[in-house]
Amino acid sequence: MKIAVLIKQVPDTGEDRHLTAKGAVDRASADRVADEITERALEIALREKDADKSVEIVAVTMGPGTAMEALRKALSMGADSAIHLVDDAFAGADAPATAAALAGALQGGNFDLVVAGNESTDGRGGVVPAMVAELLGHPFLGSLDTVAISAGAVSGQRQDSESLQELAAGLPAVISITEASAEARFPKFKGIMTAKRKPVAVVTAAAVGLSAARHADGNVVLASSRRPARTVGIKVVDDGTAATQLAAYLSAENLI
Repeated sequence: MKIAVLIKQVPDTGEDRHLTAKGAVDRASADRVADEITERALEIALREKDADKSVEIVAVTMGPGTAMEALRKALSMGADSAIHLVDDAFAGADAPATAAALAGALQGGNFDLVVAGNESTDGRGGVVPAMVAELLGHPFLGSLDTVAISAGAVSGQRQDSESLQELAAGLPAVISITEASAEARFPKFKGIMTAKRKPVAVVTAAAVGLSAARHADGNVVLASSRRPARTVGIKVVDDGTAATQLAAYLSAENLI
């Protein structure tokens, strides 16, 4: 089995993050790290490799030269190789252009499964994995909390505010996972050392049929503003009805 895992480098969520004057994420305003949700996606693939050493895992990212750091971490965690889409023409690509580039890099790779996080912590669009699946012509199972992979199928569960859903599809397929899925492992010293010798294929915009003109008319941020300060929450005073008040609040917020 051959599994591709979509990795993304993002500003560290533990630090203050900012937007540029044009409304884009200011990636120089915080340390750059591999998005945790994509590391969890990698863990799904690594567990398959733990059970079957013939499984091949390829980490894939689209980003500037610094995104190589995220790929190297993926390789140190256990991925066998990587694909780095890097080109000035990718700068400013919106979700459709990003999905087109990723699908172009995956096309012809004979991947049985593509695993991604459900949404990145910088953009939070949550649409790229579904777009990649559409462009590849594969079924898509989105926002899975659990994943089970067999020789010819993938299945899992996802939960919303009203139901628990069970989904399944034949391979090849594309899936995205949530933070309720497997927690990512830490790289071991041996993995860190061997990562330096693992192959990384560099893919340009021309190689996937994308140019600056391809997404010049894409999404444009017209204005941006800082998130307002958090307001004071509801204070429950126990006058004998505290339990009722708390239950009513949790129900109204769809938390129970």
